[in-house]
Amino acid sequence: MSKDLIVSKDIVRKYDIPYSTVTHYTNLGFLNVVERKGNKRLYNSVEVGEQLGKIKKLINMGYPLRLIRDILINKEQLNGIS
Repeated sequence: MSKDLIVSKDIVRKYDIPYSTVTHYTNLGFLNVVERKGNKRLYNSVEVGEQLGKIKKLINMGYPLRLIRDILINKEQLNGIS
């Protein structure tokens, strides 16, 4: 496995969040699955750290997950504009 990729189990340990949260964030589109190997989902470790940092900051500011999703999606779309 590449050093740049991380599995759900390692995200749970490294960031001390429940497995259900990793799954929920994946389903909401916060965490992107880069590759699948069998029943394992592989994520970009740098992207996971950045996204979880943004999510935590916005949650601490009082934003609900639905609004956080909109903020993150719009930010990605704006970054793609030259």
